[in-house]
Amino acid sequence: MRRSLFALFLAGCLFCASGCIKPKISIFPEHTEPLKEYTLQGKGDKKILVIPVKGFISEDTRGLPLMRRSGAVQEVVAQLRKAEKDKDIKALILEVDSPGGSVTASDMLYHEITRYRECSGAKLVVMMMSVAASGGYYISLPADFIMAHPTTITGSVGVLFLRPNVTGLMGKIGLEIEVDKSGQNKDMASPFRKPSAEERQMLKSIIDEMAGRFQGLAANRRHLSDAARKEIASGRIFLADDALRLGLIDRIGYVEDAISEAEKLAGLPKDAKVVVYRRTEYNNDNIYNTATARQETPQISLLDSGLAEAIPPMLSGFYYLWLPGGCE
Repeated sequence: MRRSLFALFLAGCLFCASGCIKPKISIFPEHTEPLKEYTLQGKGDKKILVIPVKGFISEDTRGLPLMRRSGAVQEVVAQLRKAEKDKDIKALILEVDSPGGSVTASDMLYHEITRYRECSGAKLVVMMMSVAASGGYYISLPADFIMAHPTTITGSVGVLFLRPNVTGLMGKIGLEIEVDKSGQNKDMASPFRKPSAEERQMLKSIIDEMAGRFQGLAANRRHLSDAARKEIASGRIFLADDALRLGLIDRIGYVEDAISEAEKLAGLPKDAKVVVYRRTEYNNDNIYNTATARQETPQISLLDSGLAEAIPPMLSGFYYLWLPGGCE
C-alpha cells in the first residue's frame, strides 16, 4: 500500500516536472464545503428540490481515518435544514438507492424527513433507483407518492441482528477471553462465546418488536391489506410489479415521471425549476448525478476512500438492511 501511494505521488511529480500538465494534488476531497443551490432544468420562482439518499444508512462518518465524510443521516439532514429556509421549494424528490442500514439511523432519517414534510408543507415524492430495500424502504414511507423503476428491488421489511463470531478462530490460535461481569446477561451477544438459549430468546423478542414497528409503519402509511401485510412480513424482496400489486409503491416509471408527479401534487406548472444542493459545481450536471462533492480535475488524490466506503461498517447491532445489497 505504501509503495503504491509513493509511486502515485512520484508519477505526479514527474508530470509536473515535465511541464506537460500541472495537476492539483489534493489529499482531502471537498466534502466540507457549504452546500449551494444549482438549477438542473426548468424555470420559474417555485422549485422542486432533489435530494439523493445513496448507500448504507448510518449516522456515522465514513471513509478512511484521515479522510472522513458525512454519513447519510448527517448529509441528508443538512440538505433538509437548508431547504427549510427556502419557502419557494414546493416539492421534494428523494432519489433513494439504498439497501438500508442501522435501525436507529433509518429511524432518525424517517423522523427528519417526516418533520420536514410537515413543517414545510412541501409535497414529497420518492423515486426508487436500483435498490430501495429494508431501511431504504423505511425512509420512503413518509412520502405522498412512491415511484419505482421497472427494475427496482424493494421490500425486505424486517430486521437483522448481526454479530461477529470469532469462537472458531480463537480455538485455532489458542486464544481465550476471560470476562468478569456484574450480571449474567451483561456480555450478551459477545463474539467470544456462543449465546445461551435464554439470550437467543431475549434477542428474538427485541427483533420481533423492531420488525413489528417496521411492519406497522408500512401497513399504516401504505394502507396495506392483511394479505399484503402477511406477505411482506416474510422479509422478502420484491421487484416493482409485485411491489405495486401489494401497495408498497404507487407507480412504476422513470425520473421524469417523478418530476411530473411532483409538479402535479404541488400545483406547479410543467417545466418547473428543478434544483439540487451541491458542494461543488459539475459540468453537464443532471438529475442522475447523486454526488454533492467532487475533486476538481486534473487532480491526483493521494487517498481514495472509495473502497472503504463500499463496505458498510458491520458492527454488532440491529439493522434494517437487505444484506446482499449491503456492500454496494
